[in-house]
Amino acid sequence: MQLPIYIINAFTDKPFSGNPAAVVPLDEWLEETQMQQIASQNNLSETAFVKQTGPQDYHIRWFSPLTEIDFCGHASLASAFMLFNYLGVNQDVSFYADAVGKFIVAQKDNGLIEMTFEQQIANEVMNVPQALLCGLSAKPERVYRNRQAYIAVFDSESTVRTLTYDCQSLKRLAPYDVCVTAPGDHVDFVSRYFWPANGGDEDPVTGSIHSALAPYWSKRLGKEQLVARQVSGREGLLYCNVIDDKVKVAGHAAPFLQGTLTL
Repeated sequence: MQLPIYIINAFTDKPFSGNPAAVVPLDEWLEETQMQQIASQNNLSETAFVKQTGPQDYHIRWFSPLTEIDFCGHASLASAFMLFNYLGVNQDVSFYADAVGKFIVAQKDNGLIEMTFEQQIANEVMNVPQALLCGLSAKPERVYRNRQAYIAVFDSESTVRTLTYDCQSLKRLAPYDVCVTAPGDHVDFVSRYFWPANGGDEDPVTGSIHSALAPYWSKRLGKEQLVARQVSGREGLLYCNVIDDKVKVAGHAAPFLQGTLTL
């Protein structure tokens, strides 16, 4: 069996930056074991599998090298880029995933791809797990948690950039990942994302967590439109807009590879 595969860098318009995702369009689902094996061999943060279910409707599933993931923003953006640029789709598309339901992805005139998510609000954690405190080299001002991750808030971008982490400690927080965030020097806020229990050490750019970060910083900064930078080694830029109970997360994408899988 042969299948097309695309590798696309999300949340960047440059090569060798942003977060690379593999995208595999399917006519029918593969066995779950096969999809996990493909994702493990790709060894990217996520491999997305996309199956069309209607004229502009698609079911999407995301796999890290270790496990299936409930919610992934950058691989959704990469999947939409693939549909818009390689498969001739010229209208907004609707993605469906079991854990998060349906969300709309649109191609904007300025080249941005915009995803509309439900807010994934994080609530403050009063009893911070010791594994989190031991796993980060600096003590956060506050800690929050949503269905996806602990969110540790720091005072400055430099603290987030220079912070080190201990994977074994953070792994004890499973099934939750860990995001660190702070006000940005030249953008509204910055972040990094660690997920040793679910995918790898550090995720280059994490679109999904911005459905929690954007509402937090919107309230704190008193503005609905925000620009965010994830300050991993590859970095990525995200444009967020908080409207009622929704978060629009937009970014550019840059193609890297187009090929064929042989199973």
